[in-house]
Amino acid sequence: MTCQILQGDCLESIKMLPSNSIDCCVTSPPYFGLRDYGCDGQIGLEETPDAFISRLVDVFREVRRVLKKEGTCWVNMGDSYAGGGGGNYNKTGVSQAGGQHITNVRNKRTWLLNALLKPKDLIGVPWMLAFALRSDGWYLRQDIIWHKPNPMPESVTDRCTKSHEYIFLLTKSEKYFFDHEAMKETAKYAGTVVRAYKSGKNISGQKFGETKTVGHDCHVGEKRNRRSVWSVAVRPYRDAHFATYPPELIKPCILAGCPSGGVVLDPFGGSGTTAQVAMENGREAILCELNPEYIDIIKKRLASIQPILAI
Repeated sequence: MTCQILQGDCLESIKMLPSNSIDCCVTSPPYFGLRDYGCDGQIGLEETPDAFISRLVDVFREVRRVLKKEGTCWVNMGDSYAGGGGGNYNKTGVSQAGGQHITNVRNKRTWLLNALLKPKDLIGVPWMLAFALRSDGWYLRQDIIWHKPNPMPESVTDRCTKSHEYIFLLTKSEKYFFDHEAMKETAKYAGTVVRAYKSGKNISGQKFGETKTVGHDCHVGEKRNRRSVWSVAVRPYRDAHFATYPPELIKPCILAGCPSGGVVLDPFGGSGTTAQVAMENGREAILCELNPEYIDIIKKRLASIQPILAI
């Protein structure tokens, strides 16, 4: 298995790929206003959430073009708060932390008014993106909750600590490749099937409003259809100075969404997690990455798996 790296703006890089050539896309775009990666043309530091979403729609429109008709696209996206700290871009100041610029908002921004947001509002970026992609032609098939058992501690006292993000499953067509057997999970609890009885009927002595256990869809230790809440601990990658999603999070996406020997695309290559998981599970990988420093990280990470073809 090999990985092809396309250095440069992801929108322009994907345009180099032929139509209907990719089996699956698994990616995590930069979150809105969270980090300054120090590269001109980067996505994530737009003036408004709408401008940010618009740029991502352009990127994923190209992704849809290169996907095969039966292709799937899995997008991990977290949210941001408006103007109250917690990772929103402020042109007047950023702070250096862990080898990256962490944005620091302490004042109001003009886009708050333009976007009809109030300070401390949850912006709703993941759903803004999901609905925009659906309007652009994608099939929005499912929202998956990434539950983090070890979330980043927060000092807030007027809301709960955030311990989840979203993964959206999008498809190019109504019918698509999906190997549900490959992503089944081990049942920790018995899956009980309960039948409720409707008004006006008396079946087997059951009165209206009563329920009856009629069987189990699985037993403890058996494999069952994967549920839509995935508990996966955050696990830092030692060579990456930015947030990376853990391999265990995207392995089910690749197993279910890409046939063996197929090609997985990640428009936002980052530290190369997508390529690593794809290659370790018998898939080819294509990454787009704007920052040459991160390409060095990717090459180092994948060196023990397969040679890298860089363009």
